[in-house]
Amino acid sequence: MYGKKVKLRFVFLALILSSVILTVFLVLQSLKENVVYFQSPSEIKSLIELNKKKIRVGGMVKEQSVFINSNEVNFVITDFKNEINVVYSGAVPNLFAEGKGVVAEGFLKDKNYFTATKILAKHDENYMPPEVKKAIGDK
Repeated sequence: MYGKKVKLRFVFLALILSSVILTVFLVLQSLKENVVYFQSPSEIKSLIELNKKKIRVGGMVKEQSVFINSNEVNFVITDFKNEINVVYSGAVPNLFAEGKGVVAEGFLKDKNYFTATKILAKHDENYMPPEVKKAIGDK
């Protein structure tokens, strides 16, 4: 029916198409595993079941809540409705301060305690992450 040349083209196109589909699938799976969602303290308090995956918690650093020990920093993130205690080992960004916006990435121990692996501070004095602004509303 079809010549050898046509069959060869069909096989070649089928291999290219399957390679593209496999590549797209693998890229999407990789991105899916590395996605980290932002949550406010109020959203964490309303969780029914704690997840062991890495998450981001954002809000404002509560005034007079920052305690710096020799190798860790303890502070409270608030969205002015609920609060969560955060422990972080490492150097905090220069712009990290009380009353300023912060996003902490890490793992929940329970609904009141969060162990951060990374601290993201705001970038200038007027900036607030969009998720934080939406979570706490305009004050």
